[in-house]
Amino acid sequence: MHDHKEEARLAALYQLKLLDTAPSDNFDRITRMASQIFRLPVSAISLTDRDRQWFKSRVGVDHTSIPRDKAPCASVAEKSETVIIRDLLAEDCYRDSVLSEQGVRFYAGAPLVTREGYCLGALCVLGGEPRSASKEEITALTDLAQMVMSQIELEHAFGRIDPLSGLPNRTQFIDDIEDLVHEEHGIPRFAILIDLARPDQLNAGTRVMGGSYIDDMVRDATRFLVATVIPHRIIYHIATTQFAFLATRGASEADAISGLTSLMSQLRESSNVSLVITAAIGVSPFIAGITPPRDVLRTMQNAALDARAAHSGISVYSSSKDIAHRRRFALLNDFGSALEQPQQLRLVYQPRVSLRTGATVGAEALLRWTHPYFGNVSPGEFIPLVEQTSLARPTTAWVLDTSLKQLSQWMGSMTELRLSVNVSASNLTEPDFAQQVQLYLRKYRVPAKMLELELTESAMMDNSSGAMDRLASLEKIGVSLAIDDFGTGYSSLSYLQCLPMQVVKIDQSFIRDLLKGKREQTLVRSMISLSHDLGYRVVAEGIETLEAADVLAAMGCDEGQGYFFGHPMDPATFDRWFSERAALPPGATPLGHPDAAYV
Repeated sequence: MHDHKEEARLAALYQLKLLDTAPSDNFDRITRMASQIFRLPVSAISLTDRDRQWFKSRVGVDHTSIPRDKAPCASVAEKSETVIIRDLLAEDCYRDSVLSEQGVRFYAGAPLVTREGYCLGALCVLGGEPRSASKEEITALTDLAQMVMSQIELEHAFGRIDPLSGLPNRTQFIDDIEDLVHEEHGIPRFAILIDLARPDQLNAGTRVMGGSYIDDMVRDATRFLVATVIPHRIIYHIATTQFAFLATRGASEADAISGLTSLMSQLRESSNVSLVITAAIGVSPFIAGITPPRDVLRTMQNAALDARAAHSGISVYSSSKDIAHRRRFALLNDFGSALEQPQQLRLVYQPRVSLRTGATVGAEALLRWTHPYFGNVSPGEFIPLVEQTSLARPTTAWVLDTSLKQLSQWMGSMTELRLSVNVSASNLTEPDFAQQVQLYLRKYRVPAKMLELELTESAMMDNSSGAMDRLASLEKIGVSLAIDDFGTGYSSLSYLQCLPMQVVKIDQSFIRDLLKGKREQTLVRSMISLSHDLGYRVVAEGIETLEAADVLAAMGCDEGQGYFFGHPMDPATFDRWFSERAALPPGATPLGHPDAAYV
């Protein structure tokens, strides 16, 4: 037998985890039946290990195993066919075997073959006198061997074996990691996960070829991993296209990842769909008996996700990256509760000032979050997370409701103040978004012209056809619309020409570089000129110095926003700030503000 075939056979045997397990009545019934049919005193279910024949069930035998060398069951496993030996003493290869020395003369064994064609061993009967076997007896022995295999599949597939790959599943992986506490407690080990393809590749393949696409991929990978790549190791099928195994005991990190590049290359080349998949491999260290099994599973899946961004396609688990991922998950998980707890969320307001007159013409409402555990969380951290989930709509609703309520309180003293509120891309997918905005305006009796909604270029481009309809509806009710972070998106000039928007807000990254040189100023001047030519009013974000404000005013920029005029402030502080500026004598230059209680 070729070495690689034998290694594949042994791998199939080890995957079933039958060796050295406790006796079972279900198997013992079959061996007793075999003994009765042949009217022989000895019968056994014999599994062919690397150097022994181990008996899962036995009748008339005291010992649990015999050496594999010169054992007839080994011949059954190698040939994968029924073997009948009328007299062991008449056969040169068995004359001095262990069985002959124990007085065995007759042997009959039927192969135990898996669905994949691997022979695990034999169901055998033995006698002390030479004899032959009738056709009926051989048929009965073969039928009983098939019953043994059915029982093996039943016991080991029930909730433990993936029906497509035939490999132990995620549940079995977790249990086996847990079992390491008995023999390897405290020993460092490495778990390795192979992820065959990215979700988009699976979706594209399924769309074209149907469910058989993934099934074929899994079967190809299973055959390859079991037969040629990872002998002597149990392979687990833990997710649709994910396989896992443990590096050998005592392996270092270098040992664990050595050969994985070659493994991934061979895996892709072995698959019928190799040209359209991108495999990734994650490696996770753990301590046997100490690291919780579910943490092992989670960390190696994390490593595989990180591997997608690595040039080699292989990544070792990083605790620092994991901490960041867990923080993001915790924030996202907790934000829903924050919407129902007013003490966590609040709005602050940053003024917008006319660069021509210095008058305060508007304010932008900015969301702030004080997390009960993490403290103040930057909106740059939590807002992108929220915008990708179903929480985007209730978040916008909360901001609109809170900010318009505040604006209604300011209307008596700040009659010309326009309030600006940020809107996410997902809001543009809501057919009734304009109606919802109109309801909030009516609720607080705020004129539509006093509300400005800010949207990024990317938000509009992500849903361009639907976005245009929503924007047209918002324009129809009289709400002002602004392009936020202008210059950082990817909209074309022809698209900008079609937008029903009134305001362009130049991103602060351009304003920060404004005073560096002529190139930077030329770029900003061109953006202002282009926006004016297209009919937009222009707001510069991120103004921090008087010099930058003067340069922008000279360029014809309409409004400015930034720390030079005022940091984001709570409502009471903004109220005082506005009143102080309004009280300045005629002719004074109302730019900047002394240290205030900025938030």
